[in-house]
Amino acid sequence: MRPLAHLCFVLLALAGRALAQDTGSESVVTPAARTALGITIYNDGQALVRDARTLALKAGRNRLAFREVAASIRPETASLRPLGGAGFSLVEQNFDFDLLTPAALLHKFVGKEVSVIHANPATGAESRETATVLAANDGVVLRYADRIETGLSGRIAYADVPANLRDRPTLSVVLDAAQAGRQEAELMYLANQVGWKADYIATVDAAGERMDLDGWVTLTNQSGTAYENARLQLVAGTLNRVREDVPMAARVAGGMMAKAETAMQEEKLGDYHLYTLAHPTTILNNQTKQVALLSVAAIPVKREYVLEMGSGLWWYQGLHRDIQRGLKPSVLLKFENRGGGLGIPLPAGTVRVYTADRSGGAQLIGEDAIAHTAKNEKVALRLGEAFDLTADRRQTDYKVLSPRSSQSSYRVEIRNGGDTAVPVTVREPLSGDWTISAENLRHVKESAGSAAWQVMVPAQGQAALEYTATVRW
Repeated sequence: MRPLAHLCFVLLALAGRALAQDTGSESVVTPAARTALGITIYNDGQALVRDARTLALKAGRNRLAFREVAASIRPETASLRPLGGAGFSLVEQNFDFDLLTPAALLHKFVGKEVSVIHANPATGAESRETATVLAANDGVVLRYADRIETGLSGRIAYADVPANLRDRPTLSVVLDAAQAGRQEAELMYLANQVGWKADYIATVDAAGERMDLDGWVTLTNQSGTAYENARLQLVAGTLNRVREDVPMAARVAGGMMAKAETAMQEEKLGDYHLYTLAHPTTILNNQTKQVALLSVAAIPVKREYVLEMGSGLWWYQGLHRDIQRGLKPSVLLKFENRGGGLGIPLPAGTVRVYTADRSGGAQLIGEDAIAHTAKNEKVALRLGEAFDLTADRRQTDYKVLSPRSSQSSYRVEIRNGGDTAVPVTVREPLSGDWTISAENLRHVKESAGSAAWQVMVPAQGQAALEYTATVRW
């Protein structure tokens, strides 16, 4: 078998010269000759297509036309290789992307003769005139035997269709076969405008302690061709790409979906993760399709309330008379990607969180995006702001200790209008060289620039945090 033959694509302007080198007739290779089809879709809107078809070759020079390749093919990435048999050597490849449309056909006949059919408005009788197409830019210019006209008073009839004008995206191939016979070959290429993303449906119980998680893959195909009965694989991860000006696949947001029934198989692929659908599927052109990714029940979750305070050194370098009123803590739902059916890499996507009302109907309570999440990692979903919790913050004291240091005291009052006592994490960003010199609750130094306090706020009541920070800059 000859070694792998890599395709070398040329511009459409060179297609006429390429065809002139081969005087044989062209054989059309349709999807009916397909023996296998695989598509691997990446996060960045590109896909790797592996299309195996059976070729009927004659000994020597062959000219083939592969029909139904992706219109968004990246020609420079394509390769064709024989799968067993006597093999072949590749001479030339052309991607014919100039598709048959009324406007394209008219442009191809500029400088050529066409027939213009006129209909008598009174009798309906038709007559024909021969005209030469002079231009077809903003409208059409026709030269008749005795005049030149702009616009069109009838319809145009063409003698034929130019050879380099295709009704579907076509890859034309010139190759030399060692011998006549049937030969299976695989065409592999990258295509744009095929994308995927993950969508998750999380259903939390009334107590807020357990969560069912269903994951779906949302596929969007705008590549200009359909992938029928294809082996579908997805790669999760960020691949390095040479930057090009290419359109990305449209992003489609999913709604409430049924419970997932079939999980995809996951495996490590270098530094990325590969997900394979267990059965072949069909992705039509201009279609959004969803396939099941995972389904896990009763995941332990924890609800947290976090009040993020004002950031920066500015708060500790002066006297602030204004009171921050009506601050709302964020509601976080946290879980770990481990055990209980989880513990698999979770592709980046959107998590929509639902809970049941008193009648049992599902209600949306928030949504958030997650990044690619490895197993055993922690996930925190920000659902929104707590309705029943409200906080006010004011500066109670301020002292200048030196030209580059000061001491500020703050009081944070948190009110709870709900029927359940809740702990609220108050997080204060601090800059410079800082210490907490006084406080009514013990703080935790989360990092070099953050202190946090846990404040238990009683039901239908309030609680206060008081602290003094000494800052040097």
